[in-house]
Amino acid sequence: MLKSFDEVIEKAIHYGPKRISVAVSQAEDVMSSVEQARQMGLVKGILVGDKEETIGVCKKLDIDPHNYEIIHKQDKDVAARTAVNLVKEKNAELLMKGMLSTARILRAVLDKEIGLRTNRLLSHAYVLKIKKYEKLLTVTDGAMNIAPGLEQKIQIVQNVIDFCHCLEIEKPKIAILAAVELVNPDMPASIHAACLSKMAERGQIEGGIVDGPLAFDNAISKEAALHKGINSPVSGEVDAVVVPEIESGNIFAKGLVYLAEAEPAGVLLGTTAPVVLVSRSDRPISKVRSIALSILMSIYQNR
Repeated sequence: MLKSFDEVIEKAIHYGPKRISVAVSQAEDVMSSVEQARQMGLVKGILVGDKEETIGVCKKLDIDPHNYEIIHKQDKDVAARTAVNLVKEKNAELLMKGMLSTARILRAVLDKEIGLRTNRLLSHAYVLKIKKYEKLLTVTDGAMNIAPGLEQKIQIVQNVIDFCHCLEIEKPKIAILAAVELVNPDMPASIHAACLSKMAERGQIEGGIVDGPLAFDNAISKEAALHKGINSPVSGEVDAVVVPEIESGNIFAKGLVYLAEAEPAGVLLGTTAPVVLVSRSDRPISKVRSIALSILMSIYQNR
């Protein structure tokens, strides 16, 4: 089991460098992270965007642009489609969102002709290293699916279980969060959680141990769970938490980053190739960690 980002990066370096296609590269934080990843031996970069602006950013950051292939595309939507198509055609193994909105990159990723669709629902994994927690904690889905129903949550849970496998977690422990630990007919999140838990027990969701509904204290603390009389196989040992909807997941994850100084990384799940998808406000090191995670995903997907 990989318990820290240092371990993730070390393992990813072992498999690198991988070719990464960067959609809209002309931004300092983007180029800073890609250059860090290149110097660490993680990636070889293909930069898609405004060539003049990209070279200008490189010079400002003292980066040698000759270390990269640069494809000139001024229009951001065209750049996104070009970057995605490079991955689709196997000219790159990883895709990274650069200086454009998530909606724009997703339009290209979901394109029926050049996109990276599978039969799976796309979901997002926000991976955090929290100072007082002994291993990485994955939060899903706080960035993609707004108000997922049970059918969508089944796929979100399976996506995150498969993702945890690339972190060398043989049987990941997944907590389905709600406001309470009891099934309440007036609270759909608790009903969904109970269904997902039973489906995993019956083999309809595979590869992990799933339990819910659990309030977050009961999920993260074995002591809190036992105090409430809850004997859960995941309490205190959680690898991933599945949130009820996007608002709770987004607020929860970013709250940990900004108030508890958690170290974040973000990737898109359910695609044919890994996609580095982080907030534009995240620091370059967060993007480097995300690139390392995506390399491990690519190894796992191609086994």
